[in-house]
Amino acid sequence: MKKGITLYLHVHQPWRIRDYSVFDTASRHEYFDDESESERNNRLVFEKVAEKSYRPMNRVLQQLLDTQPEFKFSLSITGTFIEQAMAYAPDVLDDFKRLVASGRVEIVGETYNHSLAFFYSRLEFERQVALHRDLIRSTFGVETTSFRNTELAYNDELARWADESGYKTILAEGWDPILEWRSPNNVYRPARTESVRLLTKNYRLSDDIAFRFGNKAWQDWPLSTDKYMHWLDASLEHGEIINLFMDYETFGEHQWEDTGIFDFFQQLVNDWSSRDDRAFYTVTETAESFEPVGELSMPHTVTWADNERDLTAWLGNSMQQEALRYLYGLENDIVRSGDLKLIADWRNLQTSDHVYYMCTKWFNDGDVHAYFSPYDSPYDAFLYFMNALRDVRYRLMAYHSSSLGGF
Repeated sequence: MKKGITLYLHVHQPWRIRDYSVFDTASRHEYFDDESESERNNRLVFEKVAEKSYRPMNRVLQQLLDTQPEFKFSLSITGTFIEQAMAYAPDVLDDFKRLVASGRVEIVGETYNHSLAFFYSRLEFERQVALHRDLIRSTFGVETTSFRNTELAYNDELARWADESGYKTILAEGWDPILEWRSPNNVYRPARTESVRLLTKNYRLSDDIAFRFGNKAWQDWPLSTDKYMHWLDASLEHGEIINLFMDYETFGEHQWEDTGIFDFFQQLVNDWSSRDDRAFYTVTETAESFEPVGELSMPHTVTWADNERDLTAWLGNSMQQEALRYLYGLENDIVRSGDLKLIADWRNLQTSDHVYYMCTKWFNDGDVHAYFSPYDSPYDAFLYFMNALRDVRYRLMAYHSSSLGGF
């Protein structure tokens, strides 16, 4: 079996909450529309990223699929992204459909709303996974056989759930304190599972593209294809497969076109494909092609975010903890209401981006959080979120006469 690359790209856009004031509660129930020119206008943001990233990257990938018969990769696409693509840029969704129709692009399962439901409600988590599976089936005509949790948040309990649910593969961060002497460039068997296989992200080589590629202060800038190929070969001396996991928006949005990111990627795929001893694999193919080298346990949750690689980007302060506690505390009443619009709004408020915007980390991670947030401060993000949540509670009163408790 040839050594190779497992390329996995994550596609997501949240429904951002507009400047929803306390005076809007109990009167205006639209939380995600914004007619201003701000970064909270979901249409404007989507159209901007589509022009800079989705359309050009889709063209590059399609051209590579057409010219390199052995090129393969995997995608995860959230339900909230698909909703926005349908509304704002149907051509982008059509491009993704053509990529998947090639038969060489696997879609990875996840939660529909890019939520942290696994850590708050197993039942709601499973509902969202099922909704996502159904959406992928109806949109792309394929089944999901692999799984990634939101923000690559992974632990042993999630692996056992994936195993019992019949998934062949699950993805996680290849974090050094967990791997210790092990290499991320191998397939592993999650602790106390039977069939599911674990792929761990090679974060150094992934982040060289995702975060460092256009940084002129980086000691290895500019990154040439030849240099990166040398790094890949050196890394494969300690394993069989390099898992390159990153956001789709790396290409064109996080790393702008003028950095040369598209040319770099295209040349990398062409050069790698030209070698008889190298290959590309989808995540499920990797799990089926290589035997696990051993068991790997992650009893505590590991994510792909920030220096700590834990959940503190979403749960690290009291605002975030309070917001999620109130949000999931409404679950039973929301679901029992049977109001599909109310349920959809509640689920869109579960999208992890909302609490990410409330993060008050500074220092090394602060610039990253500020870059992704459309709000002036974490406190604004919290205020608008809680106002929307108050309105959700108000809407519930139409269905339930009993008091739900005050905020």
